[in-house]
Amino acid sequence: MRSFTMLASVAVIGAVTLSTGATAHADDFSEKKPLLKGSTTASYYWDDASGRNGDTGLPASGKPMQKGLAASPSWPLLTEGYVIYKGKKEPFFVGDRGPGVPSNRGIMLDLDAKTFASLTGGKFNSSSLSVDGVGGQGHIKIEYVITKWGPGVGKKNHPVAFSTGAWSRKDARPATPPVVTAEEKTEKKDEERPETPAAPAQVAEKAPAQAPEKAPVKASAQDKAPQAELAAAVTTRETESNGVGGLALISALALLSGGMFLARGRIRKAFDR
Repeated sequence: MRSFTMLASVAVIGAVTLSTGATAHADDFSEKKPLLKGSTTASYYWDDASGRNGDTGLPASGKPMQKGLAASPSWPLLTEGYVIYKGKKEPFFVGDRGPGVPSNRGIMLDLDAKTFASLTGGKFNSSSLSVDGVGGQGHIKIEYVITKWGPGVGKKNHPVAFSTGAWSRKDARPATPPVVTAEEKTEKKDEERPETPAAPAQVAEKAPAQAPEKAPVKASAQDKAPQAELAAAVTTRETESNGVGGLALISALALLSGGMFLARGRIRKAFDR
């Protein structure tokens, strides 16, 4: 009886260890260097060996079904990475094979239902092994990033359909890792982008220093012209005024003298009468 109890305890500990080890494949994904990037359509499934909803049994890797376990039609088992959907990131590791026929239509990744629910804002239904609250949505466009290739057989490059049989062949030439990540490109663009406020600041600093030197020269040159024109105008006006005034005075005297002469003649005639 004790022996049976010990064996049962070992089995439980082994199962917990196995589950913990499998989950570890999906952790700490954000700090790892990308080995491959791409995009595809992803579906979801949940095989827990219960035989429900088309369940086919335990995953091909022997790992128990869990959040983060995904099926790939061509990547090596235990390949690790993460997916991105509308800004949300979720880690995964390849623990199963699939999807089968759908991979011929470009559906190259089968996420577990819990990860699919987390990405789409739905809720995993443990009774139906489906995702509720997403309006029956079963496929989403995702971006994938591979951070570690699995040690077994399979294609270490962009996924291909299950029907190609790439999942059963050893790939000795994995994809060339990206040279620059998306985050590094963004940082590089920000560093290369010129700072527009710098130019006005320099102009503002130089403008006060140059203004006092040029201002007196421009002011004296501009002031001389109006002053010369004003003096010439005054002189002309004085000359014209003196000439016109003299003529006017002479004319006035002449008229006055003539008037007096005529008046004198009329007075004499009046007395003679």
